[in-house]
Amino acid sequence: MSLLPRSAEEFSSAEYWERFFRRRGDKAFEWYADYNQLCGLLHKYIKPRDRVLVVGCGNSDLSEQLYDVGYRQLVNIDISDTVVSHMRQRNAERRPDLTFLQADATQTTFDGSSFQAALDKGTLDAMAAEEGGSLAGSMLAEVGRVLVVGGRYVCVSLAQESVLRLAVEHFVREGWAIRVHCLGTPEEQDTPSDSTAFALPVFMLVCTKFRQPPPTPVLEMCQGEDGAPCRLSSTTALLSAVRERQAYALVRHKLRSGPCVGRSSALTLCHAPTGHPRYTLTVLDSPQLAKVPRANHFAIFIVPQGRESDWLYGSAEGREQLARSANFRRLVVVAMHRDQEYADMQSVQSELSPMVMELAPCGMPANQQVPFLSVGGELGWREVVSRGVSTLSGEYSVEDVRGEDGFLYRRLVFLDNAGVVQSENRLRAPAPAAPSGKRNKKKKSKPPPPAVKGGAASVDRSFLCCAHHRVMVAGLSLLGLEDLGPPITLLLVGLGGGGLPQFLRDFIPGVSVDVVELDPAVLDVAQRCFGFQPDERLKVVLGDGLEHISASEAKGGCAYDVIMFDVDCKDPTLGMSCPPPAFVETAFLEKVRNLLTARGVFMLNLVCRDSALRARVLGRVRDVFPCVLSRDIEGEVNEVLLCIRRGGERGEKDRASPEELRKACRRLQGALHTPDVSHKAQIDVAALLEDLKIA
Repeated sequence: MSLLPRSAEEFSSAEYWERFFRRRGDKAFEWYADYNQLCGLLHKYIKPRDRVLVVGCGNSDLSEQLYDVGYRQLVNIDISDTVVSHMRQRNAERRPDLTFLQADATQTTFDGSSFQAALDKGTLDAMAAEEGGSLAGSMLAEVGRVLVVGGRYVCVSLAQESVLRLAVEHFVREGWAIRVHCLGTPEEQDTPSDSTAFALPVFMLVCTKFRQPPPTPVLEMCQGEDGAPCRLSSTTALLSAVRERQAYALVRHKLRSGPCVGRSSALTLCHAPTGHPRYTLTVLDSPQLAKVPRANHFAIFIVPQGRESDWLYGSAEGREQLARSANFRRLVVVAMHRDQEYADMQSVQSELSPMVMELAPCGMPANQQVPFLSVGGELGWREVVSRGVSTLSGEYSVEDVRGEDGFLYRRLVFLDNAGVVQSENRLRAPAPAAPSGKRNKKKKSKPPPPAVKGGAASVDRSFLCCAHHRVMVAGLSLLGLEDLGPPITLLLVGLGGGGLPQFLRDFIPGVSVDVVELDPAVLDVAQRCFGFQPDERLKVVLGDGLEHISASEAKGGCAYDVIMFDVDCKDPTLGMSCPPPAFVETAFLEKVRNLLTARGVFMLNLVCRDSALRARVLGRVRDVFPCVLSRDIEGEVNEVLLCIRRGGERGEKDRASPEELRKACRRLQGALHTPDVSHKAQIDVAALLEDLKIA
């Protein structure tokens, strides 16, 4: 037999509550929390001498318990005559001064400014269910009328976003101070619960009436009963803070209910004083039939700072591989956020322990030791070199990180897609040393800064970090020349940090490179932070690659020996993050082909997780180019398509044949290592093309 409303609108129906309480009988019904869970905050905000209006009292025993500890001026009202009669009878002898009245909370007969506090447990939630929330708005206005200046409206609620927004916006308009306490869920509070217990946390909204509105809204959030208040700047920020706590509770409830095999759960822990993200936790459970040692219940893996974008930690496939290697029933992968400071591994473990232990798998022994895992026992290292905002791509960060190989790497990351490294270059400066394993009891030291900080001079232009860039360079072998003359003309759409075009200009003799880049901010960052230096052989055009190629093709003539696409797609819903779909439409690919010389090669960095979409793209490319080769990038979704404009015409050598390709690789490798460059190109052309296949 259901005792909860079948639809939200029933919450505001007097007829529903009449039926509810007749069926409930003498058994008290506690919405969300009982006196034991609420008493600490109730005693903090409501004094025993206060005259208190209890709005929508129902047959809860909360007023009775408050009365028993000294609160003697409690006036309880409810819309249901049945429950009011019942509560009067129940308390007639033991609590003669406890008042119960049948009344409509939206229009009472009490004098204005006649109460020091109003207590509401679930009534706001019930009344806000009416469409538009007009009933709840009337109730809040009535509460404001009957409260004295300095009086408080104390509301216990599940804080559904529409309900909380209605209340907060109402009291902000009225100039009241608003504080929200997150009290947790029944499982957090170790209270017995039945099948109707809520998995969502319970909140207490405390609104204080001011004589004069403050100059700016007073909005605060507190964790638990004693948590320090965190001041928030806007209603939106407050709603967001509540929503994050609700999401965390739902994830934890799901994880405590059983394993989540085949999918991961992620949540963010924020820095309490600022509300800024501090840790991102991803929870992975082992398959049911996996052979996991009996003692391996639960572990936490700390991702080194600056490495959260690495494939092993930043992709779902990589994290699954990490979990298989760790071999625990449940692994929590913890990534630290930029703009946050972390003292050392021990302090991170101490800070995380109370929260991550709430995510332990069900059935884990109470005294089980939970290991913290890491790479070499250190936190890693990250230094922000530059921050800025692109009008096209949003906020970005240029930062130096230490790699597993001990080198420093400079990365460009757009913060709207912070899990993806947009560009990366290796630096010549030695990496800062890792902290010593021996602890200095007198003073904890951080890793020293790099020998060279920032600036273009520190970038190692002889090394290409991105594997798909190295494959593109090796793909020049498909030009099929006996030597690399006459000079090669090359068009690259997508600049990034400028590492690829700079490498081509520095190490391919006589090459002439045109780069088309849409975003002026990217060009600025490439020049300031990544050592990119345009000149007569390396030119940049700011504009749309689609328009540039269309305009060039319309002029007629074969302009380029090589055309490369390395441009990302800003729409994450398409299933293809590189390139944008318009770049692989048949009509546009035909324009690309028309721009190529007879020996020309088209190279495309393709990143497509949607197998059906990938098949359609490959079909279009094959329709336009007679010879299409593919090279997968190990550990990545990327693949590079190498498309030859002409197949083996009569009398011509087949440039894609293994024998001809080996010869061409040797010629290109030799050209890259000419003695007139101060730093040898660090690339193995033949090895990069070993795994070529026909697409």
